[in-house]
Amino acid sequence: MRKISILGSTGSIGTQTLAVIREHGDIGVRSLAALKNIDLLEDQIRAFRPDLVCVYEENAAKDLKMRVADLPVRVLSGMEGLVECASEPGSGLVVGAVVGMIGIRPVMDAIRAGKDIAIANKETLVTAGHLIMPLAKEKGVCLLPVDSEHSAIFQCLHGEEGNAVRRILLTASGGPFRGYTKEMLARVGPEDALKHPNWTMGAKITVDSSTLVNKGLEVMEAHWLFGCPYEKIEVVVQPQSVIHSMVEFEDGAVKAQLGTPDMRIPIQYALYHGLRPALSGPALDFGMISALTFEKPDTAVFEALPMAYEAGQKGGNAPTVFNAANEWAVRKFLERKLPWARITESIRMAMAAVPYTAAGDLSEILDAERAACEYLEGAGIAK
Repeated sequence: MRKISILGSTGSIGTQTLAVIREHGDIGVRSLAALKNIDLLEDQIRAFRPDLVCVYEENAAKDLKMRVADLPVRVLSGMEGLVECASEPGSGLVVGAVVGMIGIRPVMDAIRAGKDIAIANKETLVTAGHLIMPLAKEKGVCLLPVDSEHSAIFQCLHGEEGNAVRRILLTASGGPFRGYTKEMLARVGPEDALKHPNWTMGAKITVDSSTLVNKGLEVMEAHWLFGCPYEKIEVVVQPQSVIHSMVEFEDGAVKAQLGTPDMRIPIQYALYHGLRPALSGPALDFGMISALTFEKPDTAVFEALPMAYEAGQKGGNAPTVFNAANEWAVRKFLERKLPWARITESIRMAMAAVPYTAAGDLSEILDAERAACEYLEGAGIAK
């Protein structure tokens, strides 16, 4: 039986990955890794019987180790544990679904170990795409996108080798605040930002959808995944979340991938390397779709999107500063220490304050992350 490893197994992508595995029963789980949710992780261990697990927080790992002492599973902790889960030889594919920049090193070590990557961690490509893509090419491994938008582009490009792309049309729902003015946004809180109209996702990515930061990060991902210049990547708001993205070719033809807003579909497509076994759930009912509408994103209100293009085109440490500042600000927002509007302001401030450097190795990327967060902490903009 083919076996995989899942980094971030207790998060939204991780739990849905396990749901797909449970439904088909023909993929085994070699290792699991999580941040600290040991209640859910213990359930996953007992259900899927991995050989190896990692809990990033050391004290939580010690607790889990006692809980599963009756099972033949090794329990590790910290970054070294994540790396071992990602690179151990028993699995051929690693699902990279941890949130944040802690996912970069494990993914890179998994690539060095010759494993294909189902990539769901945005930060990996946003901040380290210049390292990841050459390494994947050198090792001959596949990077299989899990995000619904990038999976849609991946599917649209299948069979089109040799045909030039005119544009990638990256769709966005517009998030919970589509149509809001700046005055309206001054009053929103976490409970409002977490009410995504179409998708069920983790808290951080849902907040990112409300600012359109998520779409900006996806633009940077698409640049690396598909080797497409930024001027050929266009964001289109598609409020119904039925069209997940499109590709326009030089002859004017546009291919689109449509489906229900169900993350299990792109997850399964990645797990099965493009095969399409049957999957439970409601089918797309065209009789119930009254319209498919399209809008341009409101970049005057949602200023993070053009800032993301700026960071991506600038390159070097700019994408890392953009991402790190956003992570810091979203965390403070969810803790009610920072208003929603200051998420984007925090990104702008950090990008202006942290000195630009050319793209370097992983240590320089982590230095840029630290510099952005230290600057924001020192600026005193959070309560």
